[in-house]
Amino acid sequence: MSVLPLVFTSGWASGINAYAVVLLLGLFGATGLSDEVPEALQRTDVLMVAGVLFLCEAVADKIPYVDSAWDTVHTVIRPVAGAVVAALLAGESGSLPELTAGAVGGSTALMSHLVKAGTRMAVNTSPEPFSNIGVSLAEDLGVAGIITFAVFNPVAAAVVAAVLLALGLVIPVFLASRIRLFLRRRAQRREERQLSGAGGSRPPG
Repeated sequence: MSVLPLVFTSGWASGINAYAVVLLLGLFGATGLSDEVPEALQRTDVLMVAGVLFLCEAVADKIPYVDSAWDTVHTVIRPVAGAVVAALLAGESGSLPELTAGAVGGSTALMSHLVKAGTRMAVNTSPEPFSNIGVSLAEDLGVAGIITFAVFNPVAAAVVAAVLLALGLVIPVFLASRIRLFLRRRAQRREERQLSGAGGSRPPG
């Protein structure tokens, strides 16, 4: 069971930024800082793709409403990435069945992803972009910090990740009204675009 804390932590972090998790773990393994990282994550092509996608997410994640669209697309990608990374970690150590590890990593990633998406909906109700940028930077630094911590102290990092996940599950409850406001505004904008499109395509009378 020694790999379970790292599996749990990587799953939580994957729900926030899966590409950062793959990139960081791969770099830690490639540089020899950790023996727990499977070779599949250390491959040059994997690191390059993860790096490019991380940069794309770093930009998209800081633009209001674009970040929510990005989160929608990644509702499947992040949990799958969390499950794959977890299964690879378990397969490398041999101390935990891969299917169980995949289930833990995938479900943890899904929960943290839903927390992130809900929080971003609430943040996007703010008219200024700075709160969005601040939240995004905090998430990036949090993922980098927790994965680095997990490599050197997996049990303590898993405890921190569990606390953050529990807090994250409570926060959207208090932000529910702002999330509803976000959804109403998005529906309004969609309706306005449809009306303007219908008006623009009307044949001249």
